[in-house]
Amino acid sequence: MATIWTPRPYQQWIYLAATAWIVFSTWRSFPGWNALGFRVGGFWRSAWVIGAGIALAAAAVEAAMRLNTLRHPVTGRSWIMTFGGYVMWSFAQQFLLQSYFLYRFRQLISNQRWAAIAAAGIFAAAHLPNPILTPVTLIWGLCACFVFLRHRNIFPLAITHAMLGICVAVTVPGPVIHNMRVGLGYVRYHPHMHRFGPPTEPSSLFTRIRNFWS
Repeated sequence: MATIWTPRPYQQWIYLAATAWIVFSTWRSFPGWNALGFRVGGFWRSAWVIGAGIALAAAAVEAAMRLNTLRHPVTGRSWIMTFGGYVMWSFAQQFLLQSYFLYRFRQLISNQRWAAIAAAGIFAAAHLPNPILTPVTLIWGLCACFVFLRHRNIFPLAITHAMLGICVAVTVPGPVIHNMRVGLGYVRYHPHMHRFGPPTEPSSLFTRIRNFWS
């Protein structure tokens, strides 16, 4: 939470410290890849989530076309430059939600329903004060946690997360959703700051990921 509310350049150091702690604590108490959801089993039984995500995304795109709010990069290269980092970040977020927080809450809370609610609550709180992303991520977080508890496979959830996140980005006007910013980035957002398309100057992958959600 401190990461999204800290101004730059201090934000980068907190981000790196948080990443280091997550990597270290995961290594220190590593339960095996299967327990964290990195496995083949359960993929096809939970793949219906991808289909549901496609249906929701199609409906959202159709509605955006009718409302004339659909906006997206023009070329394939600009799609990759705009959303390539976000796809990776979606997988990282899903790891944090399922393999890190939910796994640990299951060790602390005997009732798996409350463990899922606790993990989803943290996930949604990390998207404050965005009035659209906060409730959306709470609902998605709950659904993803319950699916994960049943099938324990992170890949369909991460794929769906990336797909729905991009869908929100291209269907909801930037000034309304503040280009999917959260925390201090949401508060300081200005409509002219970010537009779709390739960046005007080279930037690192870390910078593109950081800029997308900060």
